[in-house]
Amino acid sequence: MKKNWFTHFFQLEENQTSIKREVLAGMIGFFTIVYIIAVNSLILSEAGIPLEAAIFATIITSVVGCLLMGFWANVPILLVPGMGINALFSYTIVQSMGMSWQEALAVVFVSGLIFTFVAFSRFSTVLSESIPQSLKEAITVGLGLFLMLIGLEKGGIVEKGTNSIIALGELGEPQVLATILTFLIAIILFMRNTPGNFLITVVAGSVIAWLFGLIDFTQTEEKAFSLSDYMEVFGAMSFDNILSITFWIAVFSLTMVLVFENIGLVHGHVSFINRSDRFTRAFQANSISAMLSGVFGTSPTVATVESTAGMAAGGRTGLTTIITGLLFLLSAFFIPVIKLIPNSAIAPILMIIGGLMLQNIRNLDLKDLSESFPAFFIIAMIPFTYSIADGIAVGFILYPILKIAIGKAREVSLSLYVIAGLFLFNFVFHVIG
Repeated sequence: MKKNWFTHFFQLEENQTSIKREVLAGMIGFFTIVYIIAVNSLILSEAGIPLEAAIFATIITSVVGCLLMGFWANVPILLVPGMGINALFSYTIVQSMGMSWQEALAVVFVSGLIFTFVAFSRFSTVLSESIPQSLKEAITVGLGLFLMLIGLEKGGIVEKGTNSIIALGELGEPQVLATILTFLIAIILFMRNTPGNFLITVVAGSVIAWLFGLIDFTQTEEKAFSLSDYMEVFGAMSFDNILSITFWIAVFSLTMVLVFENIGLVHGHVSFINRSDRFTRAFQANSISAMLSGVFGTSPTVATVESTAGMAAGGRTGLTTIITGLLFLLSAFFIPVIKLIPNSAIAPILMIIGGLMLQNIRNLDLKDLSESFPAFFIIAMIPFTYSIADGIAVGFILYPILKIAIGKAREVSLSLYVIAGLFLFNFVFHVIG
């Protein structure tokens, strides 16, 4: 009779945890991941989405994602707009493929719809098994390099050169100096495993930027943000381009990254807390959240790596995730402050996250060149072409070609032949066009 609703619904006793521990874990999870509001919003704004609306979209998407995961799957996995995928949204789908941000949101919605179909069927297992592990790892590493490049650019350390791909920025410029100082703080805090290190980095980086005169406080004197501003982004998906090949290539590329990245992340998280039986529900919550991201006006959510911070603090159930979601909701009252955060305070975080993703290169089989060469091309082509979709395409096309060349055609699944064929058709279509 003494067993309250929280204890019964979230199965706290069965998971050997308590309300106090779950609340604390949720708070730690929030302060570990709250940097995503500023970082994701900044990247979305480069696709043309108004910054204030991008901030609110990031917040509301994170709230809904966390609540979905907490109530439906009852595991402490945080769902927020993902790093790497937001770069795919802004720099590839919008800037490289020439879509408007409204059309890109439609791509997110359709990709999320396909992701949901996969998550609620046995198709997820078929897809996961059809793609070689080397290509999955290469996508993560390529995204890491891409994030590092974006961080270096945003910090002013490198820039696109006239006669070269990239050129070194002016080291004496205030933005570059602010970025370097902030990076030193960020990497030291990270290496020391300081709780909330990224949040501290953003605050410290903003102070440094202010000392260098890089923050314009007149922004706070402008018209206050209102919900009506956000409503111009909410549900603003445009399906005018849905019959074009470009639209479906974007959908295909985004879906590939979404499904395979989240299969790995969700499996890793539920295994970490010894609750592998919750994989299916967690994956389903993930897919629904990704689909709703397009409606709310942001790039898709993922099962963020930072979820492990809350788990390490003792979080074992969905109550942890719900607490984090409610704290995200409260952060909406600080939008004017979030708008002031400069690039130099965000860039070091992108570099560090990119560096973490690079570690997956150790999982490649370097002895088998038919496995490693396609992987290397994915890793190199993503940042060099400034296109995640093109980078993935080159690797997926090269893989079956090399296997056929050495007489190992049977090692390639039928699904991968189809995927490679679609990528190849896209390239041929663009050349002819």
